[in-house]
Amino acid sequence: MKPPRTVASDYAERRARIGARLPADAVLVLSGGVLHTRSNDTEHRFRPDSSFHYLTGLSAPESVLVIRGGASPSSALFVQEKDRAAEIWSGRRPGPEGAKQLTQVEDAYPISSLDSLLCDLLHGAREVHIPIHRDDALRERVLRASRAVARGDRSGAISPTRLVDADVIMGEERLLKDEAALASLRHAVALSALGHREAAAHLRPGSYEYEFEARLEYAFRRNGSTGPGYGSIVGAGDNANILHYVENSAEIQHGDLLLVDAGCEWEFFTGDITRCYPASGTFSPAQKAVYEVVLAANLAGVEASTVGGNINAIHTRCLDVLVDGMLELGLLSGSKDAVLEREEYKRFYMHRTSHWLGVDVHDVGTYSVDGTPRPLEVGHVLTVEPGLYIANDLDGVPDEFRGIGVRIEDDVWVTAQGPTVLSDAAPKTISDVEALVGSAL
Repeated sequence: MKPPRTVASDYAERRARIGARLPADAVLVLSGGVLHTRSNDTEHRFRPDSSFHYLTGLSAPESVLVIRGGASPSSALFVQEKDRAAEIWSGRRPGPEGAKQLTQVEDAYPISSLDSLLCDLLHGAREVHIPIHRDDALRERVLRASRAVARGDRSGAISPTRLVDADVIMGEERLLKDEAALASLRHAVALSALGHREAAAHLRPGSYEYEFEARLEYAFRRNGSTGPGYGSIVGAGDNANILHYVENSAEIQHGDLLLVDAGCEWEFFTGDITRCYPASGTFSPAQKAVYEVVLAANLAGVEASTVGGNINAIHTRCLDVLVDGMLELGLLSGSKDAVLEREEYKRFYMHRTSHWLGVDVHDVGTYSVDGTPRPLEVGHVLTVEPGLYIANDLDGVPDEFRGIGVRIEDDVWVTAQGPTVLSDAAPKTISDVEALVGSAL
């Protein structure tokens, strides 16, 4: 199947929607990002700002997008000029004319003219939307331009008086996936599931966590992804009980359960899948017992991911199943109500169950509106990821469960017909997982 590709008209439609969301006297300013030094005179591979790319499709350092709101919104793009000498060293640049053709913006200029032209673009605006919490350089640039406009007040100039966090309006836009966004996200999740399957099929005791990571990420890149959407977590045995374990350096022992939380990007949308694989090919009785509890919670959470539901309700549903399981396994004791009231379950389950998924693995978008949990709508995509973590050094835990960490995470698309699990190509039933592990050896 031909991979989905977002075209210039899709990006133009997104800018038009954002422009319509903005008040007529508001301007949105986003930076594409800059290169970051890795060491000395080498840089990390460039990844554009998520919202900037969502609205332009460009992956070009030192670019800025300006959108004026209202009934007839307009966009201006500032990019690096064509420079043959610089391009020999650092790669091709579209230049203003190329950027205009690629993105269908109304106007495109050299980035060197931003400071002077930004004053004109801000004239008449009362508020400016920028990513307040994550782009100090852009904020200072906007403030300088705003002050310059304000100095013309005696001549009738109207200058901005309010800065607004751009992540709010972009969160509202990115939460509801348009057709192109959903196609990119579905493909990212499909490639993520493929990577899980290929790596798990080669899993064997005596190999290393980094070998699994390498095979997983090779599958991502071999199939056209730009790479992982976040640092891959590959934790064997007790390492699975470190929620954001990314060292991925330990040898995988016979009898270990391997927790893998990994997903890849497609057009900068990312999948996010967690699965657990028995290194020896079969779950031990204790691993199976814990896994069955988490799987039941995962299925309950997916079932609750319906229009009109909310992320809090999904968490509560998963937690209900997990606490029942913890009591049955003997990890907790006493009444269920007391366990919930005193939050005793947090010894084994300390995180929330869901987050928005899209361009970023923890995507923008509010989880509540005026203090009330946000109802799920058609077009939302979220994760459902319950887990149980029983570290080796926990007191009062049955010995057979020590060192077992299990999380099962799926990517769920909310539809009018009910939840659709985008990540269902990654096996998760006990029989399917056991059949997969080591099947390529």
